[in-house]
Amino acid sequence: MPVIDHRRRRLGIAAGTALLTLSVAGCSGLGRTAVGPVTYVTQRDAVINVNSPSVRGCHQLDPAGAKEVINGTLIDIILYRTRNCTGPGSTYVATTLSDMNPPSALPWRSFSTVH
Repeated sequence: MPVIDHRRRRLGIAAGTALLTLSVAGCSGLGRTAVGPVTYVTQRDAVINVNSPSVRGCHQLDPAGAKEVINGTLIDIILYRTRNCTGPGSTYVATTLSDMNPPSALPWRSFSTVH
């Protein structure tokens, strides 16, 4: 009988491991966020925080744009001069770094995450 108990135990462990792996893999893409804030300063000097933005999609900034962006998240972001995260002149901002535009530059209007 001890041989049967070991087989059942191994089968139970294998089944439990497979079930846990499937459940984690099935939920891993849901609700993922860039943990931490993206903080930016608008053209009118207002400071705005976007806390833990989704890692999916394009995130629009203030309609007037931002002159400074601080990436306080745990993942990198890309800044764009357009409202739809396209076009030339994008800038890569690594985690915990920032970007500041000179007064003569166009403002940042959107960002996306790198994941």
